[in-house]
Amino acid sequence: MSDTTDGRSLQLRIADTIRARITSAEYPRDTKLPSLATLAEEFDASLVTVRLAIGRLKQEGLVESHQGSGNFVRSQPPVRRYGIDRYSRSVWAGANAQPLLVAEGERQGRAVGQETQTEQVPAPDFVAQRLPDVAEGDLVYVRRRTTTIDGTINQSADSYFALATGERSPDLVAGRGPGGHIARINAISPVIEVQEEITARMPTSPESARLQIPEGTPVFDLIRTYHTEEGPLDVARFVIRADMAAFDYRFLVPD
Repeated sequence: MSDTTDGRSLQLRIADTIRARITSAEYPRDTKLPSLATLAEEFDASLVTVRLAIGRLKQEGLVESHQGSGNFVRSQPPVRRYGIDRYSRSVWAGANAQPLLVAEGERQGRAVGQETQTEQVPAPDFVAQRLPDVAEGDLVYVRRRTTTIDGTINQSADSYFALATGERSPDLVAGRGPGGHIARINAISPVIEVQEEITARMPTSPESARLQIPEGTPVFDLIRTYHTEEGPLDVARFVIRADMAAFDYRFLVPD
């Protein structure tokens, strides 16, 4: 380390130095960091101090621990989520109809996987606020999906719709048919608007467990409503790992 004296603690100076090495690719993505003992010797620090410095970098999302293997520079392979173009009818209703995420992943050369199940649950408040004729606690369908990008879980997507909506489309309840969820909603009533409300936060413990989110990783909390000719028919909550998504919006400027 430099002999320059500054006001930072040794812990901060170690964290700053390692961060700079990650940023400059001296420590490339997906590679193992030197051991705690090696770093302690380099920086003339205790193991406790080095461990605390590495902990800071974990909280920043730069480093992750692999049980029994050590600390690694995290890979950050974001998939671009094209907010408007991704909902084009040519994607999910064309001759080669595909689910939105599958089409988006293939466009970027990424392999997309998904696990899904449908069940009946009491409607959460955020669903009742957005679906007409649904009160908090009413039974609704939820189609729960967990998706992967190149084998790594990137998000959960839970779509809620009224029992009456499900009765109109067995394919919607079962998750059958080309074009994905939006195509099945559109078959009930044409989708005319898509509304997305996005916030950022740290994940809850259940979300971290479900998505296997590394320590220090925030999430995007996205609520999407499909507005159809009959009104809102579907409300979905996405919890998306922030290190695996980049939102890309391009649209005409309204008058």
